Amino acid sequence: MGNPEGLRAPEEQRQGPVLRRRDQVQEGTTDQRLLDTEGDSEWVHTDPWRVMRIQSEFVEGFGALAELPSAISVFGSARTVAGTPDYDAGVAIGRALVEAGFAVITGGGPGSMEAANKGAREASGISVGLGIELPFEQGLNPHVDIGVNFRYFFVRKTMFVKYAQGFVVLPGGLGTLDELFEALTLVQTRKVTRFPIVLFGTQYWGGLVDWLRNTVVAQGKASERDLLLFHVTDSVEEAVALVTKETAR
Repeated sequence: MGNPEGLRAPEEQRQGPVLRRRDQVQEGTTDQRLLDTEGDSEWVHTDPWRVMRIQSEFVEGFGALAELPSAISVFGSARTVAGTPDYDAGVAIGRALVEAGFAVITGGGPGSMEAANKGAREASGISVGLGIELPFEQGLNPHVDIGVNFRYFFVRKTMFVKYAQGFVVLPGGLGTLDELFEALTLVQTRKVTRFPIVLFGTQYWGGLVDWLRNTVVAQGKASERDLLLFHVTDSVEEAVALVTKETAR
């Protein structure tokens, strides 16, 4: 029953686990505020509400991917064109990973991601795409069998690592480099263990590897053993063999 109008506000108020007294007592009840259709809608843009949205993305991602078998995340440029050597390599890698007993996880977009998903699907494997909300619409490619779209990059990046046993990285741009160095940092700091990282394409990655060796390591910003955290190859068979060996399959 509601209090009659004009009745003095109570000195003490309990709102779930929260206790309010004296000047901190609020008018009305939580149910009233929930059911009131009028009022400011700016609350949907506040940080506490964002926390709930972030939490829901983790829950949805964990729920969708928890029962995946062993998987490898494949990264590469969204700008890779079908019919090019990089695209064909993506298809071959996706197919070979399935034949080795892995599910294939990509960012779900076009280009190299589409290629790896296509190879996995053609081999009758599990083809997963983890999309991201971007200012320009990208969408999940048609070869994705299990797809999850995320608002937040950091939630999506957690899924790539948590549900994969390793990375195969095709030539790519800033997003690909972001995922690569995130994984290298996690392995270097031992946040993850037994996590193979294979860079596919010696010509493409050669300059980066030289810079790491001749500048970063040479100036003491990283150690020589950090160069052992990844492998570089031009062979699909070797790439799959490396992730298979290091994941103890």
